[in-house]
Amino acid sequence: MFIRNESFESFIKSYKVITSLVAINIFFYIWIYWFPFLGGAEIRYLGIGNNIMISMGEYWRLVTPIFLHGGLMHMAFNSFSLVLFGPALESLLGWKRFLAAYLATGILANIAYFFLGNPIVSHLGASGAVFGLFGIYVYMVVFRKDLINRMNSQLIMTIVVLGVIMTFINPGINILAHLFGLISGAALAPLILANVRFYHQQTNVHDPDDIGFDPNRWAKRANRKQRYLIYSIAGFIGMILFFYLVSTFLL
Repeated sequence: MFIRNESFESFIKSYKVITSLVAINIFFYIWIYWFPFLGGAEIRYLGIGNNIMISMGEYWRLVTPIFLHGGLMHMAFNSFSLVLFGPALESLLGWKRFLAAYLATGILANIAYFFLGNPIVSHLGASGAVFGLFGIYVYMVVFRKDLINRMNSQLIMTIVVLGVIMTFINPGINILAHLFGLISGAALAPLILANVRFYHQQTNVHDPDDIGFDPNRWAKRANRKQRYLIYSIAGFIGMILFFYLVSTFLL
C-alpha cells in the first residue's frame, strides 16, 4: 500500500493529482527562491498566509499557502510524504475526491489558524493538507478496517504518532495547522469514503499444483517489505529526534 514499485513514467500515469501537486510545489519553490528578482518575491508575499491580510478580505490566503514552502527541506519533506502516502488514497478515492480531500483539509487547517493562531505570524506549507490525508487514514484504521489491513494500520499509526510528537518538538512548526489538518481529515472521512469499497483481484501466475508453490508467498513478501519500511521510517525519525534533543541540551 505504501511501497512504491512503479517506474517514474508509470507513477505519473497512475497518480496524476499527486504528480501535479508535487510539480506545483517544486515550481513555486524554484520561482520564489531561485528567481526572486523575476517575481518570486512578489508571489511569496501575495501567497503567504497572514491573518491580518485575510481579515482585510484577502481570502485567497487560506488556499495559496498550501502550495508554498519555507525552504528546500520543507518542500521536499511535504512532497515526499505526499508521494509515499498519497497514491493509495488517490487510487481508492479517485482523482476528484482525492483532490477535494487534499484541498479541503488544507483550507480547514488554515481557517483554524485564522481563528486561533497568532495574528502577526505568517505561515505557509502543505503540512495541514498532508496531515489531513493522515486523518483519513486514522479514520480508516478505526472505523473502516475493510479498507486497510493490519500491517498498513500499524504503519500509518506509527507515522501519525511520530508526526504529532515531532510537531510539538521541532521549532517553527505550525502546530495548529498540523493538528486541525489531522482532525479535518478524520472529520471529513465519512463523507469522502462514502460508498468507497476496496476491490482486490489476485491472479496466480503459477499453477497451484506446482511443487513448492506457496500461494501466499507474495503476500508474505509484501508484509516483510512493509515491516522493513516501518522500522526504517521509525528509526530515521527517532534518529532525528535523538540528535535534536542532544543538540538542544548541549547548546
